Amino acid sequence: MLPNLLTLSRIFSIPFIVVCFYVEGFWAHLVATVLFIVACITDFFDGYFARRKKQVSAFGRFLDPIADKLLVSTILLMLSGTGIISGFNLLGAAIILAREIIVSGLREFMSQMQMIVPVTKYAKWKTGTQMVSVSFLLCSAMFPDIVIFKRAGTVLLWIAVAMTIFTGVRYLRFGIVRISSKAESQ
Repeated sequence: MLPNLLTLSRIFSIPFIVVCFYVEGFWAHLVATVLFIVACITDFFDGYFARRKKQVSAFGRFLDPIADKLLVSTILLMLSGTGIISGFNLLGAAIILAREIIVSGLREFMSQMQMIVPVTKYAKWKTGTQMVSVSFLLCSAMFPDIVIFKRAGTVLLWIAVAMTIFTGVRYLRFGIVRISSKAESQ
């Protein structure tokens, strides 16, 4: 199925992005940035094709958010490790990473209780904002003298942090209510 192949391609692109980023030179950074942006675009198309061709699957619903989290988290760590994300902005990256771990744990726990945690439109916007932020920050590695890339990426990072907190709280509230009501009914 094409949607699942697009999702898998996002995961398989991660090592190539990282390797290209750590190779010295403009062209390697350009390849890393382009690979990241293409991987982000597949996030839109895997869902689009799955719905359009009626190929929505349990495997796809499981793998798609994992692919997004792996892609964004890996590149956030890489950007933090190289100092592109530094100082107070590291807190923003840490909040994003913490939320992703917490929500993944919540999803896993709820799935064991035969409950589904649906992806919200806010979470999709959050992921999109994270991806655009990281794209700008990757561009700042190619063009360190053009400060607009780093500034735009940093502003978008903090917008993504706000969205991350908002969606994380919503997911936790949803999970607590569902788990509590299930415990009361038993």
